[in-house]
Amino acid sequence: MTDKAIAWIDDEIAALKSAGLFNRIRTIESPMDGHVTIDGRSLLNFCANNYLGLANHPRLRTAVQQAVEKYGVGPGAVRTIAGTMSLHIELEQKLAAFKGAEACITLQSGFTANLATIPALVGRGDVIFSDELNHASIIDGSRLSRAKIVRYNHNDVDDLRQKIAETTEYGRRLIVTDGVFSMDGDIAPLDKICEVAEEHDILLMVDDAHGEGVLGNGGRGIVDHFGLHGRVDVEVGTLSKAFGVMGGLVAGKQPIIDWLRQRGRPFLFSSALTVPDTAACLAAVELLQESTELVDRLWSNAALFKKEMQNMGFDTGVTQTPIVPVMLGEATLAQKFSQRLFDEGVFAMAIGFPTVPRGKARIRVMNSAAHSHDDLEQALDVFNRVGKELGVI
Repeated sequence: MTDKAIAWIDDEIAALKSAGLFNRIRTIESPMDGHVTIDGRSLLNFCANNYLGLANHPRLRTAVQQAVEKYGVGPGAVRTIAGTMSLHIELEQKLAAFKGAEACITLQSGFTANLATIPALVGRGDVIFSDELNHASIIDGSRLSRAKIVRYNHNDVDDLRQKIAETTEYGRRLIVTDGVFSMDGDIAPLDKICEVAEEHDILLMVDDAHGEGVLGNGGRGIVDHFGLHGRVDVEVGTLSKAFGVMGGLVAGKQPIIDWLRQRGRPFLFSSALTVPDTAACLAAVELLQESTELVDRLWSNAALFKKEMQNMGFDTGVTQTPIVPVMLGEATLAQKFSQRLFDEGVFAMAIGFPTVPRGKARIRVMNSAAHSHDDLEQALDVFNRVGKELGVI
């Protein structure tokens, strides 16, 4: 390939930089925790999805070491040929029990869980009703299915009803929504969406990536939060956020999970979760089953941070969870704000288009149980100083 053939990429990157949308990726030189080391400096970490501080938890580290000694490192195959180990089965059974579901299947990531599930449930001639702010993995999974995609207004159950009434040609139908929306921190009205699905006999799927370990009793998720056990057909999730590791899961009714083992393409055609990942996830589930301490601390930290940010005059959007978006508007301002935070010892990245709509750039603050109250006070002081310096408050 000649340089001329990829010249358009140089033009596109230059345009991104000009618009303040070029993503400069930081490199972390330490374990993922409440504090991280970047460029040789220790910074307060308000950037990661490590809600419960489990990514560097000693219990998970010990579990990994012991499992590697017993089982090795890699499974060496896809699950359906020779890659299913007793650890995988144990994890799926414990996740199903934790989620209060009939069955569970694990995959390589939350993204691949959506790519496996949606095309296995609907296809050409079918219809997907999808919240307009659903995660990219839901969007891509829907596109792969070749079903007709009907978007309804964000968290608007009345609009969902209208879209269903207007869509008269279909084979099978699926309603899919995020549980917690990752950029704004608001929660889907899953109880009301469930009523609509039951009224119209439509399959219901929720992506609980940011609800697991956060919502519900001891972090059991959005289905538990609303008391909808047995009424939500499919619950997709991730093991890379609150669980602190890597992997995806689908929990739900037994026939659906059985079907995914037969037709979920990432399950069929990509190697199984590694031994270290599986062992660490097992330890995380066991830890959450034993105590609500970390989940309680997460919410306590989030409440303090959110209250003080609002008192200072920051716009924190519509968040209902430990995700706190600091709304700034323009991408260039968000990037400058993020850089000044970094200069002052706080790691919190700017989020702009296409992750969020144009004009809705922000700093997305991710609270964690790994933060002490001293950490929060230090971060709040930095936000206050930078906010005044840049004329945001």
